[in-house]
This record gives sequence, C-alpha cells and structure tokens, in this order.
Amino acid sequence: MSAPEPPAEPGAPLVVVMGVSGSGKSTVGAALAQRLGVPYADADDLHPEANIAKMSAGEALDDTDREPWLDAVGQWLAEHDASGGVMSCSALKAVYRDRLRHHAPRAELVHLEGTREVIARRQASRPGHFMPASLLDSQFATLEPLGADERGQVISVDQSVDAIVQSYVDQHTTTESRPR
Repeated sequence: MSAPEPPAEPGAPLVVVMGVSGSGKSTVGAALAQRLGVPYADADDLHPEANIAKMSAGEALDDTDREPWLDAVGQWLAEHDASGGVMSCSALKAVYRDRLRHHAPRAELVHLEGTREVIARRQASRPGHFMPASLLDSQFATLEPLGADERGQVISVDQSVDAIVQSYVDQHTTTESRPR
C-alpha cells in the first residue's frame, strides 16, 4: 500500500488527458498526477456497465450512451477543482469537452496524439482491455482536434511517458509564468 499523496497547492492543475483508445491516457495520466502530486482517476472506471457491455461487443457508443458517463467525469473534475487532479478520458469531440468544462471550467486538456499505426501497435499490446482494436477506426473518425478556443496542448505519443509528462510540465510552467 502506498503512502497517501500530499495535498495539492491551491490552484493546482486540473487536467484531462485525452485521445483515442491506446494512446496511453491511463499511463500518462497516472504518471502526470504523481508528478504533480494530485489525485488521478480514469474515466473508463466511471462507465456504466451497459457502456462496457456495448464496447465489449464491438459496438461504438453513441452520444446518448456517453451523456451520463461524461457527467460523472465532469462531477469528479468539479470535486477536484480546488485541489487539482488528473483524469484520463477520451473526450474525442469538442461537445464532450464542452460538457466536461461545464462542470469544471478551468480544466485544461492534454491531447495525446499519434498516427493510426502507432496507436494500433499500442492497442495490440493490451490484451484484455474492453475496447477492441476493431473500434480504433471509429475512434479516429470521431476525434476532433483541440479548437483554438480550447485551453490545452497536443503532445506526441511517439516518445517515452517521462518525456510526455516533462513536455506538459515545461509547457504548463511557461504558460503559468506569462503575464496575463
């Protein structure tokens, strides 16, 4: 059993690590949370059983399926707004990210971006995950890049987890130190 994490400083980062299935959201999210000293959660753990059953059967979720799930993710973010936190969540469409920001307006996004080939290789090494590789094409078809009005950054997954985390920290520190 690990020691509890120290409480985060007020205004600690509130981050959603997003991307298609297999991009490394869970691994990067957990590493980023540890580095920042804030709690971590995986949106996959908040899916209702019906969503998991549907995805396990190779069926893509529709927006109606996602609504209660996105609200649960948004609620977690809202509960961690004051102390900071990191959530891994696909958040593929801008409207999904808008729904999360409705609950937690200051949440920032880290889009883990990679080619279909790189992501497919990563997915192939994850036996037993409920998202079958056959749904990867639908994930890429659904993915909407971050808009100019969305607070966040895009980081390539074609590097180590430590390098991805360091890229976020470097960019976040630079952004935070700029006068507003």
